Amino acid sequence: MTSRQRPLVLLADDHRMVAEGIASLVSKDYDLLDVVSDGEALFESAVKHQPDVIVTDVSMPKMGGIEAIKRLMSAGHDIPVIFMTVHNEPATVREAIQSGARGYVLKASAGDELLKAMQEVCSGRVYVSPELWPYISGQRQVPSLTNMQSRVLGLLSSGMRSREIAIELCVSVRTVDSHRYAIMRTLGVTSSVALIREAERLGLIKR
Repeated sequence: MTSRQRPLVLLADDHRMVAEGIASLVSKDYDLLDVVSDGEALFESAVKHQPDVIVTDVSMPKMGGIEAIKRLMSAGHDIPVIFMTVHNEPATVREAIQSGARGYVLKASAGDELLKAMQEVCSGRVYVSPELWPYISGQRQVPSLTNMQSRVLGLLSSGMRSREIAIELCVSVRTVDSHRYAIMRTLGVTSSVALIREAERLGLIKR
């Protein structure tokens, strides 16, 4: 960070009300440099203005936040970045940090936590929402599925029923159901709806 008394922050979020809320929140301690609504604009503004810290969403039009940060880092612009997002999937959290970001905060817990994260990353440290830290530290492992279980899970997520999956995979309905129940036990859920929801949360399937 530079020696300015008030750091400059670049905000990136395609939801105007969210961006306005963040701007209001950080205005006490930071000067707002720019507000953009897509990944391409984020990259261009960061290169042009060289902010002291970037707060960005993950999902945005034209180019996602993670891809924009990867491009920024590859171009040699080592700017502290915090992702503030609704995405809590382990794979997304890890990819965001691996892209070069120093912070990851969930929108549901934003507010004082975002300000704390900004203070930490501007001081050269890493800040991740406490409930997500195990995904970074490796203390919480994403369940491992067999190849057949992954195929069954993928077809279930597409809306196919057991009989349709059995025909698709050339196995019996009983075999499909056996794999489905095995996946449910692995993920600790008791219904098909909960199975899909938990699998998405863990990054085992993507919509």
